[in-house]
Amino acid sequence: MKQDGTLLQISTMMALLDGVFESETRYGSILEGHDFGIGTFDHLDGEMIGFDGSFYQLRSDGSARPLDPNTTTPFCSLTRFTPQQTLSVDKEMTKYDFEQWLSAQLETVNSFYAVRIEGQFSEVKTRTVARQEKPFPPITEAVATQSARTFKQIEGTLAGYFTPRFGHGIAVAGYHLHFIDQERSGGGHVFDYTVQNVTVSFEEKPRLDLRLPTTASYREADLESHDIEQEIKLAEG
Repeated sequence: MKQDGTLLQISTMMALLDGVFESETRYGSILEGHDFGIGTFDHLDGEMIGFDGSFYQLRSDGSARPLDPNTTTPFCSLTRFTPQQTLSVDKEMTKYDFEQWLSAQLETVNSFYAVRIEGQFSEVKTRTVARQEKPFPPITEAVATQSARTFKQIEGTLAGYFTPRFGHGIAVAGYHLHFIDQERSGGGHVFDYTVQNVTVSFEEKPRLDLRLPTTASYREADLESHDIEQEIKLAEG
C-alpha cells in the first residue's frame, strides 16, 4: 500500500489547555481516508482511539464503544497508517526505557510519527476525564474529575504519535498514546506502562495538515499566557 505521509490534526493542545472543548467538526466528516488516530470528544467526553479502520470512544466509566460518526471533536489526530518498520520486544521494559529505545530506532526525532504498540503488557495505567459542562474550566482543572485505571497482565494495543520538541503546544511533545484492551472493552489515555512482549510499528509523517477551529470560543481563547510545560504535564501525565 502506498504510504501517506500526512498527519491530519484538528485544533491544538494549547486550545484544550484554555478550555476550548467544543467544535463544529464531526468525526464522520474527517474519517474518510484515515484508519488510525487518537483524540477526544466535545465536552471532553472520553478518549478516542482508532487503528485498522476501527475507532472507539473510551469513557470515564471504564467502558469502550464504537465511535459514533455524528460525535464532534475539539482535538484529534488522524492518518492512514502504513508501517515503515515493525520491531519485536520480548523483555520487560518500563515506559521510560522503552521510549528511549524506540526513539533510537527512529530515523530522526525532528519529525512526527504514527506509533502502534501491540501485545502483552505487565501493566498499563490509564485515565479518562469525565464529561465537562459549561462554563468549561481549563483542562488543568478538568483533569481533577478523571478516573484512573490500572490494567495488570493485559493484552491490548497502544496507539498514538511521537511529536518533535518544536511541536509542543500544537500537540504533546514526545509520545502521546491511548490504550484499548484486546476485548475492546476498556482503556483510556496512557500515562504509564510496562511492556512485556510486544510488537511496535511506526511510520514517519513529514506533512502536518493542521485545521484550526473557526468557533467563537476558539477565536476568543487566550493562547498566549499559559505555562505550556507545566500545564501539559498536569493534563497529560
